[in-house]
Amino acid sequence: MAEEQSGGEKDEQRERSGRGVSRRGLLIGGAVVVGAGAAMFHEELGRLWWRVPGIDKQRNDGDVDHRGAQWIAASEANLRYADRPADFTVDRIVIHVTEGSYATAVRVFRDPLHAAATHYVIRAKDGHIAQMARELDVAFHAGNRAYNERSVGIEHEGFVDKPETLTDVMYRSSARLAADICARYGIPVDREHIIGHNEVPGATHTDPGRHWDWDKYMRLVRAAAKERAESAAS
Repeated sequence: MAEEQSGGEKDEQRERSGRGVSRRGLLIGGAVVVGAGAAMFHEELGRLWWRVPGIDKQRNDGDVDHRGAQWIAASEANLRYADRPADFTVDRIVIHVTEGSYATAVRVFRDPLHAAATHYVIRAKDGHIAQMARELDVAFHAGNRAYNERSVGIEHEGFVDKPETLTDVMYRSSARLAADICARYGIPVDREHIIGHNEVPGATHTDPGRHWDWDKYMRLVRAAAKERAESAAS
């Protein structure tokens, strides 16, 4: 997430029915203009249908999809309720780098004016994982509506121009998470299905950047996937 919104980000603007969106303003903030009146009413109707009795899937406060993750809810304004994979096939993982601290990422994803969030945020110093959106739901993270609907977003604390911030413990924690996601949705463990934010069609962002070690990361994901499969078979 190394640049401000433009181009492909407009899909999310249209999705949000008139809300002006400053997509992930580098985790440092940036103002957004929030539409009022009919636009807000339309958006709220889109959320309320999910709460109609008989439609709402069981959702409990604190539930996580990845064992060991800490639940910290993103603002509902930064995601769209869904029923994945029943309504949208999940076949991609999108890798992000925060261009800011873990604490800042968590703070802004909880801010309804930020207009974006990823499903997971991983801390550099110890690999701790915060889950901020259920994988059931569409988080606004890729700047491309179709890719938001089909993907799980993983944010990594760090800076694209400071390779020392991309720690080994964070790589390993992320690899275990990615292997878990791939196993649950039958996603192939390869670079076609595990991609960088910069590789999303229409992307204007450069993260995870040239210092992200894809060879190391994919090797770790494959190893974690193998270990997970062997554990399940024993």
